[in-house]
Amino acid sequence: MNTRFAAKFTTICVATGMAVSLAGCSGGSMSDSSDATASVKGNTITLGSITTNSGTAAAYGEAEVEGFKLAVSEINKAGGIDGKKIKLESMDDKGDATESSNAFNKLAGDNSVLAVVGPTISATTAAVAPLADQNKLVAIAPAATADSIRSGNYLFRACFKDSYQGEVAARFAAKTLKLKKVAVLYGTGDPYSSGTADSFVKEAQRLGLQVVDKESSSSTDDTEYSSQLQKIQASGAEFLYAPYYYSIAGPYIIPQARAVGYNGVVMGPDGYDGLKLTDNTSLYNKVYYTTHYSPDDKSNSKVQDFIKSFNAANNKDPNTFSALGYDAVYMVKKAIEKAGKNPNREQVRKALAGMSFSGVTGSFTLDNTGSPKKSVIVLEMKNGKPAYNSTVKPA
Repeated sequence: MNTRFAAKFTTICVATGMAVSLAGCSGGSMSDSSDATASVKGNTITLGSITTNSGTAAAYGEAEVEGFKLAVSEINKAGGIDGKKIKLESMDDKGDATESSNAFNKLAGDNSVLAVVGPTISATTAAVAPLADQNKLVAIAPAATADSIRSGNYLFRACFKDSYQGEVAARFAAKTLKLKKVAVLYGTGDPYSSGTADSFVKEAQRLGLQVVDKESSSSTDDTEYSSQLQKIQASGAEFLYAPYYYSIAGPYIIPQARAVGYNGVVMGPDGYDGLKLTDNTSLYNKVYYTTHYSPDDKSNSKVQDFIKSFNAANNKDPNTFSALGYDAVYMVKKAIEKAGKNPNREQVRKALAGMSFSGVTGSFTLDNTGSPKKSVIVLEMKNGKPAYNSTVKPA
């Protein structure tokens, strides 16, 4: 997840104090060999985790750890992996790239660690990506969405990339809403905004949609968009893709679009999570956005089972970070099982490459960059609140 972008989740993430290590059954270790040749021996599989558990992004890392812990507990209660229990060795990177690098190197130097889940945000994950390759130790990032992160060798993701959301939005416009004329408004100075906009336009054109207008702002912090929106209104657009953050799209872009007479659909990426609204909630009718997970998703039976288990363990509802963290651990489990009895690090990596997986946050196959082409949740604003609309499956 983009460090700037991470702020959008403050409305759904609740920071809670928790221990950052989970004791598992002991009595086993890996062989004395190092790096990719280290293999499981004994009755314990050690899984490392690196998350942001202090600092401004602490709520995100703590939610991920809650997801990790629930998955590990379930797996161990069910007999572990090939009869071996999982031990979670957790480390806090404080949201700092240097701290994250140091934590990963420490875990990589411990031959009892077979794989790592984390880091939490895009900045720390970008720092770990080359280290994962150098140390030949798999890492699965639950929520690091930035396209710029180098992945596909030893670093994988449980989340989709930022640009993927643009593709999904175009498919939603064409196949679900069955609209023809689309426009885009984006911030040129922000990779998240411009990247998702570019991918939207490319997919829209591939699907035969008419891209009737493309407008931009110099940054994603502007508060006045009326001139661009007037052009979009005049273009006859039925659908506007505006990939900005919740703090700008909510109080500025959407109301200003309605003020110039645009009454069509407005859609954004997961930066709309926690959308700030004006007092007139009717302005947000026909507003949609993509995200990773919804507790109201009835199309995925795993979601409701996960919510029940999480509630029982934590006495509260899970959020997106917990769901992604939970799936990341189960991805590791599937890879270890696929790799065979007593696998080494390299065998786990090979098992992950191209993996097909079905979890709480969707069903997907990892592409050649180690990122999911997965189902994406679409939420619709109703009476000023986000509600589950549909699930868009991979093309």
